[in-house]
Amino acid sequence: MCSPINCIRPALLNKDGLECWFTLRNETLNRSEAHIAGLNLGFNTEEKKSVIRQNRKQLLELIGTDPEHFAFATQVHKTQVEGVKAGGQFDDTDALVSATPGIALAIQVADCAAVLLGDSKNGVIGAVHAGWRGAVGNIVPKTISKIKALGGQTSELKAFVSPCISLSKFEVGTEVASEFPSQFVDYTSYAKPHVDLKGFIKHQLNQQGIADERIEVDSACTISEEQFYSYRRQKNSSGRMMGIIKLS
Repeated sequence: MCSPINCIRPALLNKDGLECWFTLRNETLNRSEAHIAGLNLGFNTEEKKSVIRQNRKQLLELIGTDPEHFAFATQVHKTQVEGVKAGGQFDDTDALVSATPGIALAIQVADCAAVLLGDSKNGVIGAVHAGWRGAVGNIVPKTISKIKALGGQTSELKAFVSPCISLSKFEVGTEVASEFPSQFVDYTSYAKPHVDLKGFIKHQLNQQGIADERIEVDSACTISEEQFYSYRRQKNSSGRMMGIIKLS
């Protein structure tokens, strides 16, 4: 029997025809043939493809979704946003949007943020991979523009920003720091600049017209808490988690 999967279920995006999950590391899930313990969902990790397929099969059973309705991206830390009407793999893409009932959009992360967006009234959803490059490249506003093109409205959009690297752990060089507005960089508390990625993403959501009460930002840090995979902490032994939003 498969071990149960532990997930975060954001309150704002689990009602009115929307369903949402953010998978935890689930380190007690140990397949005998696996190199990386837990619910590793990333084909881009140092794990056998057969193990990832087993883990994804278990995930699809949890979220009640057939493979043909499961859409995921091969992420490249850029700002391409893909509109999808069916499941499958979407290459060179870091965000997905859809207005197709029954479809689930998935983003994999291991320190970057998964930003999940849903307009239940107009039936449009989006999923964004937001590392620092994507964030400063405006992938979140670009995704919201695509959602609006599909009939979504910012006045109806709700958002979830997943656990990701925190300000206290996000040490960067001056070149990266200069890419962010100064209010989201701490230049004084540490030897090197530190970036508030979550704060910057929330600011972008606000600027797009999404009010604070319709934004849920998880406070957890993937580096500090071992219930998460973290590439910075685990290097090549890190798996990948997923943020998933489904239009029921």
